[in-house]
Amino acid sequence: MKYTQGSLGRVFVARLEDGESIYRAVEEIATKEDIKSAAVFAVGGIRSGKVVTGPVNTTGKVVPHVEEFDDARELVGFGTLFQQEGKPSLHFHAGIGRRDKALVGCPRVAMSVYLILEVVIIELLGVEAERAMDPEFGVHLLSLAPE
Repeated sequence: MKYTQGSLGRVFVARLEDGESIYRAVEEIATKEDIKSAAVFAVGGIRSGKVVTGPVNTTGKVVPHVEEFDDARELVGFGTLFQQEGKPSLHFHAGIGRRDKALVGCPRVAMSVYLILEVVIIELLGVEAERAMDPEFGVHLLSLAPE
């Protein structure tokens, strides 16, 4: 295990409108406000999306298993924002449901807001972290600065 300590910085609240992407919006705010590290919370509606619900296989390079929907669902989610190749990169997971159908996973492939999505971004100060490509798994993983 590796860990680091930081402190809380600024807090941003955003209202995403119908059709917007949480990834695009959060990364745009982070770029504009020079946010390097943050915790991101979201609650509201999602019109459509493609959700990674795990890997196809549990060994070797990660090949994502993707579930798709286009029927307006409820969403509650949490993510982290760190730098990746010099730019803000959101890693977001959510519970997404409609009636008795639920998905839990990473809606990173595609996502479109339904009606409204409320997003809270809590800046983390003093956290030296970035996402770096892991050659073994073929995905960007969190890397903490050595102490």
